Amino acid sequence: MRLSIERKPVRINPDPKRVIARFFFIGNDRAKELIMRVMGISEETVFGIISPLLQEYSKRHRNITRILDRNCSKLKPLFNELKIDYKKLTVYRKLLIGTYFTHEYSIESAAFFNPSIVEDPDQTELQEGNKRVIISFRAVGEGHISSITFRRALLDKDNNITVLPAGNYIDEAEIVRNEVYNRKLFFEKAAVNHTNIALLKELEAKLDPHFEYSTLRKAIMESENLNDSHFKKLEYDQVLWLADSYYEISFSFDTDISDRVIFPISEFESKGIEDARFVKFKNDDELCYYATYTAYDGALIMPKLLQTTDFYTFKMMPLYGEGAQNKNLALFPRKINGKYAMISRIDGCNNYIMYSDKINIWEKPVMLQQPKFTWEFIQIGNCGSPIETEDGWIVITHGVGPMRRYVLGASLLKLDDPSIEIGRLKEPLLIPNSDEREGYVPNVLYSCGSIVHNGKLIIPYGVSDSSSAFAQVDLDELITKLKEDGVE
Repeated sequence: MRLSIERKPVRINPDPKRVIARFFFIGNDRAKELIMRVMGISEETVFGIISPLLQEYSKRHRNITRILDRNCSKLKPLFNELKIDYKKLTVYRKLLIGTYFTHEYSIESAAFFNPSIVEDPDQTELQEGNKRVIISFRAVGEGHISSITFRRALLDKDNNITVLPAGNYIDEAEIVRNEVYNRKLFFEKAAVNHTNIALLKELEAKLDPHFEYSTLRKAIMESENLNDSHFKKLEYDQVLWLADSYYEISFSFDTDISDRVIFPISEFESKGIEDARFVKFKNDDELCYYATYTAYDGALIMPKLLQTTDFYTFKMMPLYGEGAQNKNLALFPRKINGKYAMISRIDGCNNYIMYSDKINIWEKPVMLQQPKFTWEFIQIGNCGSPIETEDGWIVITHGVGPMRRYVLGASLLKLDDPSIEIGRLKEPLLIPNSDEREGYVPNVLYSCGSIVHNGKLIIPYGVSDSSSAFAQVDLDELITKLKEDGVE
């Protein structure tokens, strides 16, 4: 039996016109010189410059005046050093100063790939057989910095996919810091990230078993005042960066899903938020959405977890434990035998499975799969959260073989004990065809999550790390083939 795979005639490409306005800083000395230059021009000149700028950029950003005012306000310490009364500045001068400390960043100028797909929380006013879905993407811009972006799409009764047009504006979220930290877990994570042990013990002794961000920051500032070593200061900063990895973000309710971008915020993710694997999670009668993703600072990677119920407010936190290492973590969509379950690839080569009473602590990973076939000899990993069927858990996998070609495969795990593999495709499910081989990273197909609709498994996938496409396979045929191929 040979599986029939249907590629959909839909391709989502990066759009360099989708930009966000970000704070642009050039260092204290140059910034103060620049402020003084703007302070030296007349109010008439200020208005003559800012007026056309506002007209031009209001067409590109939802509220450009709010952005410019916010960026100017970030310079208040410098105004104090310059003996300038910030409150006495005119609105137009503040906005003009803000323009010099703002730049546009094209979030998907380089690539738009590695999608995952989940059911939209809103399924109202749909015809029978249709489903509204949210697709997340890894968007890559200047400097290869990755962020998470979204699109809404509609699956009709015939499984045709219509991706709705993106909005005209992109919004970054407001950051909320109200996290209470568990001292034991926090400092264990800091130790894993190679922070100085003596320094950690010093700070740990100053904090309660549960503490807030402001308390940690105060303890660090007090310690820095006692030590003027530049190297020590960097180590203290590392601890604060870890605290910055816990945060909540919130988007305005007047934004479309396509307007929202989760851009790197903490220092530990300063070089990118990579490959979010979203899953709709059911715990008793409660529903929420989780996503595992990889935070990258240019040297270290940190597995993290995102949680939301409405795709407006998101809570981010690091994952802890022996099993929360490396990339490729994917959460099962419900508890199994009373425990959370996760697939991971802690050694970069093999798939592991692990269970936990707490969703952010993962210990004792157990080997689940090793490379078996030639097309996965380099590594095997998951392509998103397992999909529950009556016959078992379907896991879409990726395999890396000759010429570092990434292909998609599939496995079937036992329903009540997913540590047992029932079947694995002997041949790839999907390989790059001639139209999919070229891109930012050639010869790569990759997915971060699939969905079942009307008896078909819909697989969104990244095309050579450049754009995204869709394929589908009949669910029953796939299960039959997985059982037929077995686990020799």
